Amino acid sequence: MTISPIATSDTADIVPAEARQTVQVTLDDGRIFEGPIGTTTEQFFKAAYPGPNRQAPLVGAMVDERLRELTFKIMTDSKVAPITMGSSDGMRIYYRSVTFLLVVAVHELFPEARLFVDYSFTFGGYFCRVEGRDPFTRQELELLKDRMWEIVQEDEPITKSRIPLDQAQTLFREMGHEDRMRLLNYRDKDYLTTYTLRGVTDYFYGYMVPSTRHLLYFELQHYPPGFILRFPRRRQPTILQPYRDYPKLVAVFNEYREWMKIIDVLDVGALNQALEQGRARELILVAEALHERRIAQIAQQIAERRGEARLVLIAGPSSSGKTTFSKRLAVQLLASGLRPKPLPMDDYFVSREQTPRDEKGDYDFERIEALDLELFNEHLLGLMAGREVTLPRFNFHTGIPEWGETVRLQEDHVILAEGIHGLNPRLIPHIPPERTFRIYISALTQLNLDMHNRVPTTDTRLIRRLVRDATYRGYPANETISRWESVRRGEKRYIFPHQEHADAMFNSALLYELSVLKSLAEPLLRQTDNLSAHYNEARRLLAFLEWFQPCPPDFIPDNSILREFIGNSILRDFEL
Repeated sequence: MTISPIATSDTADIVPAEARQTVQVTLDDGRIFEGPIGTTTEQFFKAAYPGPNRQAPLVGAMVDERLRELTFKIMTDSKVAPITMGSSDGMRIYYRSVTFLLVVAVHELFPEARLFVDYSFTFGGYFCRVEGRDPFTRQELELLKDRMWEIVQEDEPITKSRIPLDQAQTLFREMGHEDRMRLLNYRDKDYLTTYTLRGVTDYFYGYMVPSTRHLLYFELQHYPPGFILRFPRRRQPTILQPYRDYPKLVAVFNEYREWMKIIDVLDVGALNQALEQGRARELILVAEALHERRIAQIAQQIAERRGEARLVLIAGPSSSGKTTFSKRLAVQLLASGLRPKPLPMDDYFVSREQTPRDEKGDYDFERIEALDLELFNEHLLGLMAGREVTLPRFNFHTGIPEWGETVRLQEDHVILAEGIHGLNPRLIPHIPPERTFRIYISALTQLNLDMHNRVPTTDTRLIRRLVRDATYRGYPANETISRWESVRRGEKRYIFPHQEHADAMFNSALLYELSVLKSLAEPLLRQTDNLSAHYNEARRLLAFLEWFQPCPPDFIPDNSILREFIGNSILRDFEL
C-alpha cells in the first residue's frame, strides 16, 4: 500500500524551530501571558493583577485543574486560575498559614509553651491552648499579636521541603513532639513535606502561602483557659466576623475531650497505636457506651419535665446521625415511661408552586417559608391539648400535600419533630418555650491529627455522607461532593445561627469512626475521574484518610449511629 504525501499547501506554515525558552499561561478570563520556563504562578499573577490583591486575596493557583501553591513553577504551557480566600481551598491554605505564623510567634516569645489547636468556631477561629506553662494572659496575647504582625511586615518566606521520613522522625523527637512521633510511625510514604518559617520547621497537612505578607487578617482573643485565633470566613475574606460566645458548644467539645481521656486516645497517632495493640473492641464499646449514656441523660432531662415539655425538636447539619439519634432517644423515652410520637416536619412542606425560590430561581426547600408554619403550629397546639388531629402527608412525586392519619395524643405522649429549622424561634412562635425541649446534634470532632493539624468536623460529615450515599442511594463520590457546597450553604444559613438555642447538645462523633469509614470511602474516592471538577477534593480526602489505620466494622453495635451510614442498622426499619 502506498501512502500519499501530505499536500504542500497543508505544510506551508510549518517550519523548523528552536526549543522555546518560554511558557504561556492562559488565565480563566481568557488572557494569555508568557514568561520564562520556571516562572512561578505568583509571578504570573503579579503581572496579570497588578496592584493590591483583588477583593478576595490570592493564596494559591489552579494549574491545569490541579490545586497548586503560588510557588509552583510553570514548566509547560498551562491553563491557570487564581485561588483566592473566597474559596474553600483558598481558605484552608490561609488557615494553615496563619496557624503556622502563630506557632512561630509562640516559639519565639514563649519557647517553653506547647501550642495545641483544638476546635473551630463558626464565626471563624480556632480555640487554642498551651501546655508546659500557665494559660496566656491578655497582656501576653497582645505581645503575641504584635510579634505576629512584625513577622507579617517583614514578609518572611515560608519554605517547603520534602525530607526523608527518618529525618522527620529525628527532628520531631528532638523537639519533644510525641504526638508527631506516634503519627509518623504509621506513615506509608518514605518522606514528609515540611515547612520552615524563621528557622522553625513544622508539619502541616496541606499547602501554604509563600510568605507572611499574605497573612493580613487575624486577631487573638482571650478565651480562658485558652484563646481564639480569629480569621475571616470565605464569604467576606477580608473581614473578621463579629465574635459570638458559644458556651453550650464549647461544653460539648470539652465533654468529648474528657471522653478521649477516658479511652486514652488523644490524637490520631494514639488511635492507630491502640488499633495496632488490638484494642478495637474496647474503643468501640466504650465510645458507644458514652453515646448511650449521653442519650439516656437527655431522655432523663425530658422525663423530668413530664407533662410540661410535650414537644421535642431535633436539628443538626447533614450527616449528623439525626435519624438514628431520634430513634435511640425514642427508645430511652419509652424506658422512662413516656410515649414518643414522631412528627415528620417534611410533611408540612407547602405545595410546589408556593415553594420559595433562591437567587437562581430554583426551588429553595431549605428556607423556613417552605413549611406551612401556620398549619404546623395549629396541629402542635391541638395535639398537645389532646384534640384529634388529621396529619398531612406530603407527596414528593406530585409536590402536593395530602391528608394522612388522624391521631389523638395522651398525657404521656411526647412529640418528636426533626428538621433543619428545629432550633429556629420562628418555627413555633405560638408555643410557649416551657412546652418545648430543643436538641442540637452534630459530629463535633475533637480528635486531631496532632497538636497543630485539626480534623475538621465538616470532613467527618462529608465522608459519612459519601459512604451513606453510595450504600443507600447508589451515588458516586463526585455526585455527593458536588452537592456538598449547597448543603453547607443551607447549614450556615438555617442551622448554625440557632445552635445555642438548644436545651441539650449531642455530639454524634465517634472516636474510631474514620478508621472504619476509611476502607469504605477510599474506593469511592478513587473512582473520581481525573477530569472531574471534584478530583482535587477527592484527592484531598484520600490524602487525609491515609493517616488512619483501618478498623473493621465487626464490633460496631447494630444500633450505632455509624450504622446509619455503613449499613446493617437495627433501627433502619424501626417505627413507633
